[in-house]
Amino acid sequence: MTAQYIKGGKNMRSEKVGTGSGENTAQSERIYDRIRKIIEHARGSIARAINTEMVIAYWHIGMEIVEEEQRGRSRAGYGEKLIETISKRLSGDFGKGFDVSNLWNMRKFYKVYPILDTVRRELSWSHYRILMRLDNPKARSFYEVECSQNNWSARELERQKGSLLFERLALSKDKKGLLKLARKGQELQAYGDMIKDPYVLEFTGLSPQSKLYESKLEQALIDNLSKFLLELGKGFTYVARQKRISLDGDHFYIDLVFYNTILKCYVLVDLKIKKLVHQDIGQMQMYVHYYDRELKQSDDNPTVGLILCEDKKDAVVRYTLTQGNKQIFASKYKLYLPTERELVEEMRRERLFLEAEKRRRGVMSCQT
Repeated sequence: MTAQYIKGGKNMRSEKVGTGSGENTAQSERIYDRIRKIIEHARGSIARAINTEMVIAYWHIGMEIVEEEQRGRSRAGYGEKLIETISKRLSGDFGKGFDVSNLWNMRKFYKVYPILDTVRRELSWSHYRILMRLDNPKARSFYEVECSQNNWSARELERQKGSLLFERLALSKDKKGLLKLARKGQELQAYGDMIKDPYVLEFTGLSPQSKLYESKLEQALIDNLSKFLLELGKGFTYVARQKRISLDGDHFYIDLVFYNTILKCYVLVDLKIKKLVHQDIGQMQMYVHYYDRELKQSDDNPTVGLILCEDKKDAVVRYTLTQGNKQIFASKYKLYLPTERELVEEMRRERLFLEAEKRRRGVMSCQT
């Protein structure tokens, strides 16, 4: 195709290479995608900036309310009347967001975080409304760190708080370990650091009262894989389901296989819908040994086996596994979000088991 250019009264001809409509469309799509990403990034930056400024503003509002209350503390009910008055005027001037309950939240925000520098600017007001409900400062600090490191939404924070994630991870930790957990969040340095008991699987939507099959539970976990990975914890990536291994013509199937990129090891998960029996542990030992000898690479760490069961007896676990076992774990799962009381009782029983196991090992060490 030719195009004619006129400049300075002279006809100047130049050849232009023709382009088909398909190439034009593809080029247009590429440009559009780049521009769309620029706009989305800008909008995201604007939203984050607005969120940060509003959180800071709410902190200052809380400070003003608290300081005014202190000046008028001799008058009964002064703080309550103050907030009601301010709420009416602010709602009239600025609309939503300044009702009485939100102003009380701002007041509490300042009381819980009296130093502005301790407020994490990347967290939203929705995050802080959840965090302020935590009475345990260590748990609150832990969830702040996890939200920041893992980019949790407020909804995910609510779910993790409701499942007592901090308490489940803190189960086997001493005083020093608890302080570290609060300051730095979940860190994986040993296999035990990534194991919880119980695991909370309410996101599967399965009813505890319905007739359940292992295949049905497995499918529900796969259908909600991103949520299951969050429940498993940091560093987990999905590898396979129903992984077949063959031994002398017999075939065995591992329910789920994951890899932990932090501890650099395979994690084999076996699902049991009934009470754990010693044969289940023996089967998992076989899976772990097979992976260690046949499938793990030279730079992988030893394989971990995790049996998720509806119920277990600690004595069965204790006497089936060898002393000093660090590779095979058995944990209960819950198909509903338990009450705090239920989880506390579950963790109390597990703590008693861990303490008894620790004493038993100490006695046996002295005897040898």
